[in-house]
Amino acid sequence: MVLIGLCGCSALGQPVAPAPGSPARAEIERLLDAVRVVPERPHPGGYERGCKSGQGCVFGPAWSDDTDAPGGHDGCDTRNNVLARQLTDVVFKTGSNCVVVAGTLNDPYTGKRLTFAKAEAKDIQIDHVYSLAAAWDMGASGWPLDQRARFANDLDFNLLAVDGKTNEDKGDRTPSDWLPPAAANHCFFAAKYLTVATQYSLPITTADKAALANVATNCP
Repeated sequence: MVLIGLCGCSALGQPVAPAPGSPARAEIERLLDAVRVVPERPHPGGYERGCKSGQGCVFGPAWSDDTDAPGGHDGCDTRNNVLARQLTDVVFKTGSNCVVVAGTLNDPYTGKRLTFAKAEAKDIQIDHVYSLAAAWDMGASGWPLDQRARFANDLDFNLLAVDGKTNEDKGDRTPSDWLPPAAANHCFFAAKYLTVATQYSLPITTADKAALANVATNCP
């Protein structure tokens, strides 16, 4: 089996060709020049995602339609909006133009074509590219709640439908510790992560910058 590491190379050290349509090296380098860099990830504490009674609910209720994020106030929750936007061959629940029950995903993390079925919803999950926990640590703890809720539900910048197990493996790790298993998609991920960071004025760490700069060397 050929293993892919954080370098975007095979186990034999050979670069993996970026997927067709990948962002250009110059674009990633432009974003790297624009983003703020900090020595390491701080840990201010206080991050509590849960919204049950007595919990912090620091990014608002999960997948809320009640935000000013793209797709907000359209009558559909954010998760279904992401699925409807990203899947192909989408099937909606009978009588609904919102609830997605089936479709096909070209997974941006594994590079595989995955079948979505609502009965097995955990198999395809919605990832925050720049994770909520990392964002909290890197500055979102000082944002007003409405800005955090927008960040958590931003269809245009920070959300991707992805393979569930891969999303769970990613957790709240940042690029110095995690890149997608499909090395061909590293250029896409690097540009996506940096675009979120610059859009929301969030920094990256010195180690993240080094990892993403390394990705850029293999981009077209």
